[in-house]
Amino acid sequence: MKKFYSLFLTTLLVFGLSSLQAQDKNNPWQFSFGTNAIDVEADSSTQFADFFDVDKNWNTAKSPVSMFTISKYIGDNLSFGVGGSFNSISKYATGLELADVTNDYFNVDAMLKYDLSDALPIRVLGMDFEPFVGVGPGWTWFDDQDGLTGNLSIGVNHWFSDVFGFTLMADYKHNMDDLGMSNTRLLDEGGTMRWSAMLSVKFGGTDTDGDGIYDDHDECPEVPGLEEFNGCPDTDGDGIQDSEDDCPMLAGLTEFNGCPDTDGDGISDNKDRCPKVAGLAKMGGCPDTDGDGIADGKDACPKVVGPRGNRGCPWPDTDGDSVVDKDDNCPEVPGTVANNGCPEGPSEEDMAKITELSRGIQFAFGETTFTDGTPPVLDKIVTIILKYPNANFSVEGHTDSIGTKVYNQSLSERRSAAVVDYLSSNNVSADRLNAVGFGENNPIDTNVNAAGRANNRRVEILFVR
Repeated sequence: MKKFYSLFLTTLLVFGLSSLQAQDKNNPWQFSFGTNAIDVEADSSTQFADFFDVDKNWNTAKSPVSMFTISKYIGDNLSFGVGGSFNSISKYATGLELADVTNDYFNVDAMLKYDLSDALPIRVLGMDFEPFVGVGPGWTWFDDQDGLTGNLSIGVNHWFSDVFGFTLMADYKHNMDDLGMSNTRLLDEGGTMRWSAMLSVKFGGTDTDGDGIYDDHDECPEVPGLEEFNGCPDTDGDGIQDSEDDCPMLAGLTEFNGCPDTDGDGISDNKDRCPKVAGLAKMGGCPDTDGDGIADGKDACPKVVGPRGNRGCPWPDTDGDSVVDKDDNCPEVPGTVANNGCPEGPSEEDMAKITELSRGIQFAFGETTFTDGTPPVLDKIVTIILKYPNANFSVEGHTDSIGTKVYNQSLSERRSAAVVDYLSSNNVSADRLNAVGFGENNPIDTNVNAAGRANNRRVEILFVR
């Protein structure tokens, strides 16, 4: 027994110093331990049924742990491992009568194992099994006989979890030379069958983020993720891993690289200036209800077409003359487009007012000085004329027939000029006014009596078309 444990420790040390690759995709190592049974009556002449004659041929180990293997994956479904077992033999080959004789049996083996689960998957009673085959050399100690064996193995693994499982294995061990001296009868028939059942543990993988995907195969080893994304996360669960998701915290659509389109306008929320209201691409995803090219959020009149210069509202047209106030020189008086919103001339009503007011223009006798009541009358006339900034007026002076014609002509001219001076001094452009004197030539009444002459002494203000 001491010999076996020495070999056990030596084997672990040698294999532990090896530099082979991984056991499987996640855990590089597999360690198995369990029990074994030895059939020393096994050679090419043994009947198939005899291999399974447990009562007659199987030597069962007395210890519950009588066999171990340890291996490491080297790629392409291949693993390399070593192991050992011990047993006590009391059932010998036919013809070798050793009654009541028990001999120790030890061996150490190396095995190159090939996993057949990809080519021959096995599923029994809902459990998946991994079949494998193996070959390799071994060394056997049987009482005082020892020698080299060539081993052929077949078995299956079944895993309860990522790391724990069991292994069933059968090994045929063929003696490569005589086990002992040539004049000493062999304790077996030149071959041995070993049957084993073991618990197995896979280990050696590192899973830093604890997501069940080992670091060697985890593209995001420090962040818990999903197997479908090679260990990388999909935080919002939209089927697009975070590294390729433009909106990793919000579930979205593949067509928008993982971003949502809340308003369904075909513009993803991360590019939509109005993500909750369906809009237009040219408006950055915002609506433009009135179609004036100004997004509703910036349009002071979102339902009425208007220019950008007035924040989307139509320009006001106070006087309703189709010339907007900003372009209307007379915004409160209806006019014409040709005259920049101003009327071509005073209305008939305003001209009638001017005519009526003009009768109140009075002068001192034979003078150009206004009487006290005249300036208020002229101020009212100014108010009306200012309503028509583009209209021109003729100020015409008239006299009665008292006096010479030359004097009356001069007096009428001076009086019309006095009216023009007053109007121009009160914001009416002089360019719009023309002073004319007609003397006594255009009477509107008789000069025979005082009432008629009073009517003839007048100043008329006329619109010049």
